[in-house]
Amino acid sequence: MTTKAIAVSEIQERLPELADLDLLRLRARVAGELKRRGLASNVGQAAESLVIAFYNSTPGRPNLQPAPTGTQNVDALSRRGDRYSIKGVLDGRKTGTIYPDRDDRDKQLFEYILIVRIDEDWQLIDIHEFDWKTFVEVRSWDSRMNAWYVGLAAKTLARSTRFARLRRPDERDSAVLSAV
Repeated sequence: MTTKAIAVSEIQERLPELADLDLLRLRARVAGELKRRGLASNVGQAAESLVIAFYNSTPGRPNLQPAPTGTQNVDALSRRGDRYSIKGVLDGRKTGTIYPDRDDRDKQLFEYILIVRIDEDWQLIDIHEFDWKTFVEVRSWDSRMNAWYVGLAAKTLARSTRFARLRRPDERDSAVLSAV
């Protein structure tokens, strides 16, 4: 059996031609293929993969590995034992929730929180790194969820160490970032 290469741009151009039911079926097939290949299928998973790849390929950044599945509020670990919480944001104005310890709402849960902003094509825009102390200063309480979050106002993000995407005219898929 021969495999014909299909350009992503060709698929994108033809999506509007699909009937609603066909588009839903295609989505289910793509989700199944992502799962089969062990690829990210949601913004949070994509953000984790992007930031771990960036840290591991950037001199001066610690090497990270994914935290064990089910570890609350911690998504990656450094070789030094630092705990990283990773929050991916596609088009929101705040991060997802960070649940406090049941017995001590101010107990330190991680050493760093990484806010990873991605665009509609799931390409990395930038990474904002906050240490625990700064996180405590900028966090907000969501009384409905009974958890913390970080708002994405420019004033808040200015408190972070930012790694921004550098786009070159010939670049499409690779993530080249630098500290700003």
